[in-house]
Amino acid sequence: MSEQPTHTFSMRTFIIVWLGQAVSIIGSNITAFAFTIWVWELTGHATALALFSFFRQLPQVLIAPIAGVIVDRYQRKYLMIVGDMVSGLLTITVLMLYLAHNLQLWHLYVAVALKGTFGQFQQLAYSASTSTMVSKQHYARASSISYLTSSSSSIIAPALAGVLYVVIGIIGILIIDIITFVIAVLIVLRSHIPQPTITEVEVQSRTNLKQELDFGRRYIIACPCLFSMLVLASLFQFALDFGNSLYSPMILARTGNDVKVLGAVASAAGLGGVIGALFVSIWGGQGRQIHGWLLGMASVGFCKTVFGLGVTLLIWIPSQFCCSLSFSLLGSSNNAIWLAKVKPEVQGRVFATYSMVVLVTSAVATLIAGPLADYIFEPAMMPDGNLTPILGDILGTGGGAGMALLYVISSLGLLLVGLSGYAFRTLRDVEILLPDHNASTE
Repeated sequence: MSEQPTHTFSMRTFIIVWLGQAVSIIGSNITAFAFTIWVWELTGHATALALFSFFRQLPQVLIAPIAGVIVDRYQRKYLMIVGDMVSGLLTITVLMLYLAHNLQLWHLYVAVALKGTFGQFQQLAYSASTSTMVSKQHYARASSISYLTSSSSSIIAPALAGVLYVVIGIIGILIIDIITFVIAVLIVLRSHIPQPTITEVEVQSRTNLKQELDFGRRYIIACPCLFSMLVLASLFQFALDFGNSLYSPMILARTGNDVKVLGAVASAAGLGGVIGALFVSIWGGQGRQIHGWLLGMASVGFCKTVFGLGVTLLIWIPSQFCCSLSFSLLGSSNNAIWLAKVKPEVQGRVFATYSMVVLVTSAVATLIAGPLADYIFEPAMMPDGNLTPILGDILGTGGGAGMALLYVISSLGLLLVGLSGYAFRTLRDVEILLPDHNASTE
């Protein structure tokens, strides 16, 4: 016997849940920013910072298929709660180690790996719940509101972390982070997050775990449009995270470890993201979403290229602001397409496959970017380096110049990826060729 529909659509519920997650993410980003400073002061190597991303992503890749099955089988509300609770407990553990003067770099790597594992369940459950909390015509608006979380935290977290790191130190910051997790758990606990309707066919298909684990891959491969989107998203993510892993150490190296400059640039990025997300939210994302996605990619690539060529805040702040403005558009457009084309009852598994593939490319990018910067490109762009006579006049020389060169190369890749999407009909006409799912969302 099939499950009966159990959900009604409410932007109010979505906003309440989103606010809880936003508080938690801001707390986590304050902690992450503080530890970026701490690790850079401790090691002075881009590789040490890049490994944070790698160890966060690796377990997400491994757990993604299982997480997708669990998200589609069980109450998504409680999976979100478990994710937040585990993250809070890990933060408490790090705090205890720090208080005992036993905190080491490998402890942080283990902590982010575990947090990434359970964070995968939390993020998938949250993403898949969007289509059960809001109606189809509001998918782009809801996606843009979700992007407000990361954007607003990019404004608040660096500014607060820069001050709090000096005033209350790592201990105070970790305590704040723990409090935000408690707030997020309480909000989700008191909210009604509907489960999707499950058909009789879907119930019967759940008897084969092996097929369920492979369901997302088969679903995407069977649809050329979704497969094309996944391939392009993976290429974009590779170039993006290759550059992102060099972002903080590049700025710190070129400014003499000036934390205020790093915070100012991060805040400019957050402000651009907030304005962009607010614009998409008010506008509602009408029209063809594919243009927002592809042109947004190209715009991000152009802005990041300008950023990499700059050496002062006069270049970094406006280019980073415009870059984040574009991210809000491309992110909400991409999410809106996937939410509209994939049935709610299978979104956990399909989104898990999407996440796994993108995370693999991201992990590879972050793993190779740091060593390339530290051992090849940085020495090559020193005053006596072999690339200095060719590129020294454009990118400068000394600490951070080699990372800037790699950053520009990856940024040009982003620009090319975005524009290349228009060369393939399965991408540029995805909204025409692929019908929306038939879920009762109107």
